[in-house]
Amino acid sequence: MASIMQVTEAAKGIMRASGNMHQWTDGYPSEAVILSDMEKGGGYVVEEDSRIVAYFAFLTSPEPTYAKIYDGEWLDDMQSYHVVHRIASFPDTHGIFSSIMDFCFSKDSNIRIDTHRDNRIMQHVIKKYGFTYCGIIYLASGDERLAYQRIKE
Repeated sequence: MASIMQVTEAAKGIMRASGNMHQWTDGYPSEAVILSDMEKGGGYVVEEDSRIVAYFAFLTSPEPTYAKIYDGEWLDDMQSYHVVHRIASFPDTHGIFSSIMDFCFSKDSNIRIDTHRDNRIMQHVIKKYGFTYCGIIYLASGDERLAYQRIKE
């Protein structure tokens, strides 16, 4: 768990350095959140040379915060999907997003993801990977997120 928490702290540093000051604050994601991902069978790490360099959650639908989308619509709102949350990596690792998505799309062809409006880096890699912007969702806390979906044929 300590290695995963080091990765999430490093990811927060990347966010702050790029001007994203409001995402992942107040101790989020906590060890309890990561443990919950794992208990659901959806907590994953990426290793390089036997060292954990990234963490992400890959969870089955439904995602409660995705039930209502504003200023848009999902590409498909009928079939089941997986959701990717909490992507975190060390700043010296590259290609992590693509590696994570390649893995996820090997498990499901319908994936949704969201990110903070200030997380320009994540928005860039999400779009680059072929996701379509679908609209705005709100977390249980009321915080806004930009929501995306990709259905791989």
